[in-house]
Amino acid sequence: MATALWGSQNQYGTADPREGHSVYKDSTVGVVIPAYNEEGFIGDVIDSLPEFVDQVFVIDDCSTDDTWPEIKAYVEDEVNQAAVTGDSAEQIVVADGAGTTVSESQTFLNKRIVPVRHQTNGGRGAAVQTGYELALMSGMDVVAVLDGDGQMDPGILDEILDPVVEGEADYAKGNRLISRRHCAQMSNWRLFGNALLTLLTKVASGHWRMRDPQNGYTAISATALETLSLNDLFDDYGFLNDVLIHMDAHGMTVQDVPMEAFYGDESSGIRYGSFIPKLSMLLLRRFLWRISKKFRR
Repeated sequence: MATALWGSQNQYGTADPREGHSVYKDSTVGVVIPAYNEEGFIGDVIDSLPEFVDQVFVIDDCSTDDTWPEIKAYVEDEVNQAAVTGDSAEQIVVADGAGTTVSESQTFLNKRIVPVRHQTNGGRGAAVQTGYELALMSGMDVVAVLDGDGQMDPGILDEILDPVVEGEADYAKGNRLISRRHCAQMSNWRLFGNALLTLLTKVASGHWRMRDPQNGYTAISATALETLSLNDLFDDYGFLNDVLIHMDAHGMTVQDVPMEAFYGDESSGIRYGSFIPKLSMLLLRRFLWRISKKFRR
Protein backbone atom coordinates (compact mmCIF):
# COMPACT_ATOMS: atom_id res chain seq x y z
CA MET A 1 0.00 0.00 0.00
CA ALA A 2 1.25 3.46 -0.80
CA THR A 3 0.31 5.91 1.92
CA ALA A 4 2.07 8.99 3.21
CA LEU A 5 3.23 8.14 6.71
CA TRP A 6 4.94 10.75 8.76
CA GLY A 7 8.53 11.06 9.90
CA SER A 8 9.22 11.41 13.62
CA GLN A 9 10.71 14.49 15.18
CA ASN A 10 12.91 14.43 18.28
CA GLN A 11 12.66 17.81 19.95
CA TYR A 12 12.99 16.92 23.59
CA GLY A 13 14.91 13.67 24.05
CA THR A 14 13.79 10.62 26.01
CA ALA A 15 14.85 7.81 28.28
CA ASP A 16 13.93 4.15 28.10
CA PRO A 17 10.84 3.69 30.32
CA ARG A 18 12.46 0.57 31.77
CA GLU A 19 15.09 2.87 33.26
CA GLY A 20 12.79 5.75 34.28
CA HIS A 21 10.39 8.12 32.60
CA SER A 22 11.43 10.98 30.37
CA VAL A 23 9.74 14.34 30.66
CA TYR A 24 7.97 16.47 28.04
CA LYS A 25 7.54 19.89 29.63
CA ASP A 26 7.42 18.28 33.09
CA SER A 27 4.89 15.63 31.96
CA THR A 28 5.21 11.96 31.10
CA VAL A 29 3.48 11.17 27.80
CA GLY A 30 1.63 8.04 26.76
CA VAL A 31 0.23 7.42 23.28
CA VAL A 32 -2.67 5.07 22.60
CA ILE A 33 -2.84 3.60 19.09
CA PRO A 34 -6.19 1.88 18.42
CA ALA A 35 -5.99 -0.42 15.42
CA TYR A 36 -8.45 -2.50 13.44
CA ASN A 37 -7.31 -4.07 10.18
CA GLU A 38 -4.33 -1.75 9.78
CA GLU A 39 -1.96 -4.29 8.24
CA GLY A 40 0.73 -2.44 6.32
CA PHE A 41 0.27 0.76 8.35
CA ILE A 42 0.62 0.00 12.04
CA GLY A 43 4.36 -0.70 12.15
CA ASP A 44 5.20 2.52 10.34
CA VAL A 45 2.91 4.51 12.64
CA ILE A 46 4.65 3.16 15.75
CA ASP A 47 8.05 3.79 14.20
CA SER A 48 7.22 7.40 13.35
CA LEU A 49 6.34 8.50 16.90
CA PRO A 50 8.55 11.24 18.41
CA GLU A 51 11.17 10.06 20.85
CA PHE A 52 9.74 12.14 23.71
CA VAL A 53 6.86 9.65 23.98
CA ASP A 54 7.39 7.59 27.14
CA GLN A 55 5.08 4.68 26.39
CA VAL A 56 3.00 3.46 23.46
CA PHE A 57 -0.11 1.36 24.05
CA VAL A 58 -1.00 -0.44 20.80
CA ILE A 59 -4.52 -1.89 20.99
CA ASP A 60 -5.54 -4.36 18.29
CA ASP A 61 -9.34 -4.55 18.39
CA CYS A 62 -9.50 -8.15 17.18
CA SER A 63 -8.38 -7.43 13.61
CA THR A 64 -9.16 -10.01 10.95
CA ASP A 65 -6.02 -9.32 8.90
CA ASP A 66 -2.34 -9.49 9.89
CA THR A 67 -2.37 -6.39 12.10
CA TRP A 68 -1.58 -8.39 15.26
CA PRO A 69 1.29 -10.40 13.71
CA GLU A 70 2.69 -7.10 12.40
CA ILE A 71 2.51 -5.57 15.89
CA LYS A 72 4.19 -8.62 17.42
CA ALA A 73 6.90 -8.61 14.77
CA TYR A 74 7.59 -4.94 15.46
CA VAL A 75 7.89 -5.23 19.22
CA GLU A 76 9.46 -8.67 19.59
CA ASP A 77 12.81 -7.13 20.49
CA GLU A 78 11.21 -5.28 23.41
CA VAL A 79 8.39 -7.62 24.44
CA ASN A 80 9.31 -11.28 24.76
CA GLN A 81 5.78 -12.60 25.24
CA ALA A 82 3.55 -10.62 22.91
CA ALA A 83 1.21 -13.48 22.04
CA VAL A 84 -2.30 -14.69 22.78
CA THR A 85 -1.11 -17.97 24.25
CA GLY A 86 0.25 -19.24 27.55
CA ASP A 87 0.88 -17.03 30.55
CA SER A 88 1.21 -13.90 28.45
CA ALA A 89 -2.46 -14.04 27.47
CA GLU A 90 -3.56 -12.99 30.95
CA GLN A 91 -1.07 -10.15 30.94
CA ILE A 92 -1.53 -8.45 27.59
CA VAL A 93 -4.96 -9.47 26.32
CA VAL A 94 -8.21 -7.93 27.53
CA ALA A 95 -10.48 -10.93 27.92
CA ASP A 96 -13.62 -9.77 26.14
CA GLY A 97 -12.83 -6.43 24.58
CA ALA A 98 -15.00 -3.46 25.47
CA GLY A 99 -15.77 -2.67 29.06
CA THR A 100 -13.60 -5.33 30.66
CA THR A 101 -10.99 -4.69 33.29
CA VAL A 102 -7.34 -4.76 32.32
CA SER A 103 -5.34 -7.34 34.27
CA GLU A 104 -4.02 -6.00 37.57
CA SER A 105 -0.65 -7.54 36.75
CA GLN A 106 1.61 -4.71 35.64
CA THR A 107 4.67 -6.77 34.73
CA PHE A 108 4.15 -6.05 31.04
CA LEU A 109 4.02 -2.28 31.58
CA ASN A 110 7.79 -1.89 32.01
CA LYS A 111 8.31 -1.71 28.24
CA ARG A 112 8.07 1.34 26.01
CA ILE A 113 5.71 -0.43 23.60
CA VAL A 114 2.80 -2.27 25.24
CA PRO A 115 0.82 -4.47 22.81
CA VAL A 116 -2.73 -5.61 23.62
CA ARG A 117 -5.16 -7.65 21.56
CA HIS A 118 -8.89 -7.70 22.27
CA GLN A 119 -10.33 -11.20 21.92
CA THR A 120 -13.58 -9.72 20.57
CA ASN A 121 -14.13 -6.60 18.50
CA GLY A 122 -15.46 -3.82 20.73
CA GLY A 123 -15.16 -0.75 18.51
CA ARG A 124 -12.71 2.13 18.39
CA GLY A 125 -13.93 3.55 21.68
CA ALA A 126 -13.34 0.26 23.46
CA ALA A 127 -9.79 0.12 22.12
CA VAL A 128 -9.10 3.67 23.32
CA GLN A 129 -10.60 2.90 26.74
CA THR A 130 -8.23 -0.05 27.12
CA GLY A 131 -5.30 2.19 26.24
CA TYR A 132 -6.46 4.84 28.71
CA GLU A 133 -6.68 2.26 31.50
CA LEU A 134 -3.17 1.03 30.77
CA ALA A 135 -1.80 4.58 30.64
CA LEU A 136 -3.30 5.35 34.04
CA MET A 137 -1.89 2.11 35.45
CA SER A 138 1.49 3.12 34.08
CA GLY A 139 1.37 6.59 35.65
CA MET A 140 1.30 8.75 32.53
CA ASP A 141 0.54 12.44 33.12
CA VAL A 142 -1.01 13.06 29.70
CA VAL A 143 -2.32 10.56 27.15
CA ALA A 144 -2.64 11.16 23.41
CA VAL A 145 -4.55 9.05 20.90
CA LEU A 146 -3.24 8.58 17.38
CA ASP A 147 -4.90 6.12 14.99
CA GLY A 148 -3.03 3.25 13.41
CA ASP A 149 -3.92 4.13 9.81
CA GLY A 150 -1.26 6.77 9.11
CA GLN A 151 -3.73 9.65 8.70
CA MET A 152 -2.44 11.60 11.73
CA ASP A 153 0.91 13.38 11.62
CA PRO A 154 3.11 12.46 14.63
CA GLY A 155 5.15 15.54 13.81
CA ILE A 156 2.41 17.74 15.32
CA LEU A 157 1.96 15.59 18.43
CA ASP A 158 3.57 18.33 20.52
CA GLU A 159 0.92 20.79 19.28
CA ILE A 160 -1.85 18.41 20.35
CA LEU A 161 -0.22 17.90 23.75
CA ASP A 162 0.65 21.50 24.57
CA PRO A 163 -2.81 22.82 25.61
CA VAL A 164 -2.99 19.98 28.15
CA VAL A 165 0.57 19.93 29.47
CA GLU A 166 0.59 23.74 29.74
CA GLY A 167 -2.66 23.73 31.72
CA GLU A 168 -4.76 25.54 29.14
CA ALA A 169 -7.25 22.70 28.71
CA ASP A 170 -8.16 19.31 30.14
CA TYR A 171 -8.65 17.83 26.66
CA ALA A 172 -7.24 18.87 23.29
CA LYS A 173 -8.27 17.64 19.86
CA GLY A 174 -7.44 18.24 16.23
CA ASN A 175 -9.60 20.46 14.07
CA ARG A 176 -9.51 20.00 10.28
CA LEU A 177 -12.36 22.44 9.70
CA ILE A 178 -10.53 25.59 10.76
CA SER A 179 -10.22 26.77 7.15
CA ARG A 180 -10.72 25.60 3.56
CA ARG A 181 -6.97 24.96 3.31
CA HIS A 182 -6.96 22.59 6.29
CA CYS A 183 -9.81 20.48 4.90
CA ALA A 184 -8.74 20.57 1.25
CA GLN A 185 -8.50 16.76 1.02
CA MET A 186 -12.03 16.23 2.36
CA SER A 187 -14.71 15.28 -0.15
CA ASN A 188 -17.83 17.46 -0.18
CA TRP A 189 -19.83 14.60 1.36
CA ARG A 190 -17.31 14.08 4.16
CA LEU A 191 -17.16 17.83 4.76
CA PHE A 192 -20.95 18.07 4.94
CA GLY A 193 -21.10 15.12 7.35
CA ASN A 194 -18.47 16.65 9.62
CA ALA A 195 -20.18 20.06 9.58
CA LEU A 196 -23.53 18.49 10.51
CA LEU A 197 -21.99 16.40 13.29
CA THR A 198 -20.19 19.50 14.56
CA LEU A 199 -23.52 21.32 14.95
CA LEU A 200 -25.23 18.36 16.63
CA THR A 201 -22.32 17.77 18.99
CA LYS A 202 -22.10 21.46 19.93
CA VAL A 203 -25.72 21.34 21.05
CA ALA A 204 -25.34 18.05 22.88
CA SER A 205 -22.02 18.82 24.56
CA GLY A 206 -22.22 22.55 25.27
CA HIS A 207 -18.77 23.09 23.72
CA TRP A 208 -19.85 25.86 21.35
CA ARG A 209 -16.36 26.78 20.15
CA MET A 210 -15.47 23.20 19.24
CA ARG A 211 -15.44 21.95 15.64
CA ASP A 212 -14.66 18.62 13.95
CA PRO A 213 -15.87 16.32 16.77
CA GLN A 214 -15.00 13.16 14.81
CA ASN A 215 -11.31 14.05 14.89
CA GLY A 216 -9.63 11.31 16.90
CA TYR A 217 -6.23 13.00 17.28
CA THR A 218 -6.54 13.94 20.95
CA ALA A 219 -4.74 14.46 24.24
CA ILE A 220 -6.17 14.31 27.75
CA SER A 221 -4.76 14.78 31.23
CA ALA A 222 -4.58 11.90 33.67
CA THR A 223 -6.62 14.00 36.09
CA ALA A 224 -9.43 14.29 33.54
CA LEU A 225 -9.29 10.56 32.80
CA GLU A 226 -9.58 9.75 36.48
CA THR A 227 -12.64 12.01 36.70
CA LEU A 228 -14.43 10.38 33.77
CA SER A 229 -16.14 7.01 34.16
CA LEU A 230 -14.56 5.23 31.19
CA ASN A 231 -16.92 2.26 31.29
CA ASP A 232 -19.91 4.59 30.86
CA LEU A 233 -18.63 5.95 27.55
CA PHE A 234 -19.97 4.77 24.20
CA ASP A 235 -17.71 2.09 22.72
CA ASP A 236 -17.99 2.64 18.98
CA TYR A 237 -17.43 5.63 16.69
CA GLY A 238 -19.66 7.85 18.87
CA PHE A 239 -17.02 7.58 21.59
CA LEU A 240 -15.42 10.90 20.64
CA ASN A 241 -18.72 12.78 20.85
CA ASP A 242 -19.52 11.11 24.15
CA VAL A 243 -16.18 12.17 25.64
CA LEU A 244 -16.94 15.80 24.77
CA ILE A 245 -20.34 15.57 26.46
CA HIS A 246 -18.86 14.03 29.60
CA MET A 247 -16.11 16.64 29.69
CA ASP A 248 -18.68 19.43 29.87
CA ALA A 249 -20.82 17.54 32.39
CA HIS A 250 -17.79 17.43 34.69
CA GLY A 251 -16.90 21.09 34.10
CA MET A 252 -13.72 20.35 32.15
CA THR A 253 -12.34 22.38 29.25
CA VAL A 254 -11.68 21.45 25.61
CA GLN A 255 -9.39 23.17 23.11
CA ASP A 256 -9.16 22.68 19.34
CA VAL A 257 -5.78 22.44 17.59
CA PRO A 258 -5.66 23.30 13.85
CA MET A 259 -4.42 20.46 11.65
CA GLU A 260 -4.64 19.52 8.00
CA ALA A 261 -6.75 16.62 6.79
CA PHE A 262 -4.95 13.76 5.09
CA TYR A 263 -6.37 10.66 3.43
CA GLY A 264 -4.22 8.00 1.80
CA ASP A 265 -5.18 4.57 0.49
CA GLU A 266 -6.99 3.60 3.69
CA SER A 267 -10.75 4.09 3.80
CA SER A 268 -12.86 5.54 6.59
CA GLY A 269 -14.93 3.12 8.67
CA ILE A 270 -17.66 5.76 9.05
CA ARG A 271 -20.67 5.55 6.71
CA TYR A 272 -22.40 8.87 7.25
CA GLY A 273 -25.76 7.76 5.81
CA SER A 274 -26.27 5.30 8.67
CA PHE A 275 -23.90 6.80 11.22
CA ILE A 276 -25.52 10.24 11.54
CA PRO A 277 -29.04 8.97 12.41
CA LYS A 278 -27.59 6.47 14.92
CA LEU A 279 -25.32 9.07 16.50
CA SER A 280 -28.12 11.65 16.59
CA MET A 281 -30.10 9.41 18.95
CA LEU A 282 -27.05 8.95 21.17
CA LEU A 283 -26.46 12.71 21.22
CA LEU A 284 -30.08 13.36 22.19
CA ARG A 285 -29.91 10.92 25.10
CA ARG A 286 -26.57 12.30 26.26
CA PHE A 287 -27.80 15.90 25.93
CA LEU A 288 -30.70 15.15 28.28
CA TRP A 289 -28.31 13.36 30.66
CA ARG A 290 -25.86 16.30 30.64
CA ILE A 291 -28.57 18.86 31.35
CA SER A 292 -30.01 16.79 34.19
CA LYS A 293 -26.54 16.32 35.69
CA LYS A 294 -25.87 20.06 35.59
CA PHE A 295 -29.18 20.86 37.26
CA ARG A 296 -28.43 18.34 40.04
CA ARG A 297 -25.21 20.16 41.00
